[in-house]
Amino acid sequence: MRAGSFFLAILACLLTAPTAEALAQSPGSIEQNFANSLTTVPSDSLSASGAFYVPVYSSVSMSQGKLRADFSVTLSVHNASETKPLVLKRIAYFDTSGKMVESYLKSPVALKPFATIEVFIATTDTRGGTGANFVVDWAAAGEIAEPAVEALMVGSVGAGHYAFITQGRPVKLVGKN
Repeated sequence: MRAGSFFLAILACLLTAPTAEALAQSPGSIEQNFANSLTTVPSDSLSASGAFYVPVYSSVSMSQGKLRADFSVTLSVHNASETKPLVLKRIAYFDTSGKMVESYLKSPVALKPFATIEVFIATTDTRGGTGANFVVDWAAAGEIAEPAVEALMVGSVGAGHYAFITQGRPVKLVGKN
């Protein structure tokens, strides 16, 4: 009897604990959530810059379009430099139609060497749809290792659980040869 009461008490604690949805990131909270990963933005001229396009899937159509699976998304931006800060100028989330859903930076931030920041989209946030994406604009004062930008999607359909990643692609201008 006592063991059963103890088990129920533990179960009640687990059920009332904050869930991932309750802890979903709000706009502008990168500065607060990742304060230990950030440093002062360099005062030197930002002579190196680039952008990444990151396709993500907050929803996926299944069963010939009759079923939709929703996924949480975690965008990770890694400074691959061992010695220089990486300046993040923009992290923007777009939906399937190309409309900006959310902007995650109020102003540029600098990421310490080898540090990482993340943006989390909860499973219940389906605003991005099946063709959602992020754009990450970055800069640095001088030569720097190109950052690593990836997204992890996690979700379940029925009894099946799924996780997959997409890698950010550097945005390059393509034109006449």
